[in-house]
Amino acid sequence: MLLIEREIDIPREVQGSLLSYFREEIQAHIGANEIPVRFAVTETNEESYHCELGVLVVAEGSLMERPKSIFDLTQRKTENTDQFNAVLAVPTGIGSEIGGHAGDAAPVARMMASLCDTLITHPNVVNASDLNELSENGLYVEGSVLTNLLMGTVGLQKVRSNRVLLVIDKHKDKRITDSTINAASAARATLGLDCPAVIELDPPIKMRARFSTSGTAVGRVEGLEHLDNVLRQYRDEYDAVALASVIDVPTEFHTEYFKQAGKMVNPWGGVEAMLTHAITMLHGIPTAHSPMFESMEIANLEVGVVDPRMSAEAISACFLHCILKGLHHSPRIVKNKDSFGSHGVLSAADVSCLIIPDKCIGLPTLAALEQGIPVIAVRENKNCMQNDLTQLGFGRGKLIVVDNYLEAVGVMAALKSGVALETVRRPLNATNIRCERLSKKPKQEDAQATGINL
Repeated sequence: MLLIEREIDIPREVQGSLLSYFREEIQAHIGANEIPVRFAVTETNEESYHCELGVLVVAEGSLMERPKSIFDLTQRKTENTDQFNAVLAVPTGIGSEIGGHAGDAAPVARMMASLCDTLITHPNVVNASDLNELSENGLYVEGSVLTNLLMGTVGLQKVRSNRVLLVIDKHKDKRITDSTINAASAARATLGLDCPAVIELDPPIKMRARFSTSGTAVGRVEGLEHLDNVLRQYRDEYDAVALASVIDVPTEFHTEYFKQAGKMVNPWGGVEAMLTHAITMLHGIPTAHSPMFESMEIANLEVGVVDPRMSAEAISACFLHCILKGLHHSPRIVKNKDSFGSHGVLSAADVSCLIIPDKCIGLPTLAALEQGIPVIAVRENKNCMQNDLTQLGFGRGKLIVVDNYLEAVGVMAALKSGVALETVRRPLNATNIRCERLSKKPKQEDAQATGINL
């Protein structure tokens, strides 16, 4: 099995559902042995949508059971208003000013969680190497699970704890392996983490990080069969899986990333998202990934005092504790739709709003558009995407574009309290008055319309 990235231009000839249109077009562009795992529109122009697609390539004639399409949607029939639950997404690998580095959107998540009964978010928002400061009422889910929740195809059930299996590369340098194992031991001793085993993959999977033509972080993963077999072999022993492996990047990236002070897109995140999307899709379990240093020479690089958004990475030895802490309480993925609405199970009907960086069109945005979930788009969180969300056809009041996350929290408070946004701004527009006059029809027309004989 192989994970690769494709770039596809799709004409802007949409009739009806945009989500359904993308599904049909993507299917026409890929082979019979290719399974989409990740999708985004990186640029919209007058003629086309430029799309990036992560694809899992399986062997010709493979008997593997095909997972459901990432474009599947189950329409929510109602919105539950007993609670206020928000989804916070900052897509991985797009160079977001906030949340595009090392857990630097965690303060945003904590602020928003204070308004919510539950805040659902994903690792890219809060992962900060040895730190993970997600609030107690936050749910840490893999990005594809967040998407499936909005699509209405899965529910989330809170858990007290998970058994977290750690799968790592068999590294050529024992010191790096030892550091990774020590991180797992530290999580057991301090979090109370149940880690049934640390499994070394020999040979390891091969992960390569690169950039797309749009500037986003993407990549390629080879040798997934071994990992897939291991996860199936030990399936009864774990509830969630933490992955740690080497990601091949050009050597200069390790210093340039820090020197450019936030201007360089984090090169590791995109290929990590491709891997975790695929593993979650194949096994239906909470999954997260942390990179391992390629060598002690790279681990010992002098990077000096760095941009605060990257500082968590500059001080870490193995970048692992954040995912172990997140997976410790990551919710169970519920696929049985009969369980949706049961006590303790959140579904699309329970989502009150979605918060994203402006210009981002991915499956979460498209799902919210289809489900009638309000979307709050934040301009200040600049990124590589080149789209105009106002062209998607959101219903009245379903797309709110704000300047910053502080304003987004104000919008969330208004949504939660049922206060119309325009009523808390000044000047307050005059009340809209319309007069509808009944036009009188000739008696003969009236008779024909009503079927009455005069």
